[in-house]
Amino acid sequence: MSGLEHQMSRRAMIGGMAAGATFLGFPLRQLLAMEGTSHAPKAEHVILFWNGGGMSHIDTWDPKPGRPTQGEFEAIETSVPGIQLSEIFPNLAKQMHHCSLIRSIAGTQGAHGRATYNLQTSYNQSGNLIHPGFGSIVTHEKEKMGDLPAYVSISGRAPRAGYLGQSCEAYFVGGPGDKDPYLSFPEGITQERGNARLDRLARFNKRFATGNRNEALKATQTSINDAVRLMRSPALQAFELDKVPTATLNRYGDTAFGRGALVAKQLVETGVRFVQVNRGGFDTHSQNFPAMRNHGEVMDPALASLIEDLAESGKLEKTLVIMLSEFGRTPRINMNAGRDHYPAVFSCFVAGGGTAAGQVIGSSDENGEQPDQRPVQVADLHATFCHALGIDPEKEVITRLARPMKLVDGGEVVSELFA
Repeated sequence: MSGLEHQMSRRAMIGGMAAGATFLGFPLRQLLAMEGTSHAPKAEHVILFWNGGGMSHIDTWDPKPGRPTQGEFEAIETSVPGIQLSEIFPNLAKQMHHCSLIRSIAGTQGAHGRATYNLQTSYNQSGNLIHPGFGSIVTHEKEKMGDLPAYVSISGRAPRAGYLGQSCEAYFVGGPGDKDPYLSFPEGITQERGNARLDRLARFNKRFATGNRNEALKATQTSINDAVRLMRSPALQAFELDKVPTATLNRYGDTAFGRGALVAKQLVETGVRFVQVNRGGFDTHSQNFPAMRNHGEVMDPALASLIEDLAESGKLEKTLVIMLSEFGRTPRINMNAGRDHYPAVFSCFVAGGGTAAGQVIGSSDENGEQPDQRPVQVADLHATFCHALGIDPEKEVITRLARPMKLVDGGEVVSELFA
């Protein structure tokens, strides 16, 4: 059979879908959804920047120059011809050839709590079940590397691990770059004396737990074992910034966000699988524009420097970098010069991890009010991120109530991101 005879045109396949046609036993819609997803996963680590509060899509990733919804910011050109960003990202614009944008996320939740839960787990909130966040899923599915926790949350709490258990919970870092006082013995306690106390504690806990099937005891012991291992590991230095050159710290920005980005880089370089860097303050119901300009001054140098440094070291290919928020903001500017909650359409920033760079996937309409081309569902994002890591989003895990749950609540891979 010749190559031309072997190929089946996309137009012919689409034409057959109306009749419910199949090919090699597969529904044609399923085959088209799978198109472009057969690539070897390259991502080994994830850095998720979570911008809590609902970040305005129009004032960041999806500017609308010349439209009545534009607001106060101009659109600027980037290192990729035809792709524009808001003027609050002048440094990141120079790194756009390493990055991509999804501008057509179709959300369904307009309340902070429910939207955050949905965006971070792919599921809607349930009254009797806690679904694990994406970081916990990565920790559960990918083999641990080194002594450090597989999952670290910086400057804020991450979603719970839910039915995946204590071993998949995030390790919390309050002030990025600060030493954790709980990972050293109290003043006046020598190393020898402290180790003796830990040994006695281990013997006591072992006797107490013998014959006791309480899951809480196992979870507590897991936490203790992880903490002791971390206390004794030289890799602990990855949490610290005292050896970082001043010029580097200034380039990222000597802010909590800039230090968080630097610590995140050091952690993935040391083997941490998933780092979540949290930043709030995006609930801009009033005075949106000065607030977003201030956010840009903090985020722009840190994110641009991180992308540049990971690219130069070759680590970006194996590190999936994401910036996401629970929803966007209204295209309409309210009477308080602010923008309100808006889940109908918003955007996501993606770089590295084997994704194709320098592109925009999907679009909102001319005023940024609705998805226009290539709508992307929230579960599609999770399926896509799993795909980049080689994780099966449809894998089922069994909860403590013997209920099977998929890692992702449906969704299809955004195949264009790997084209």
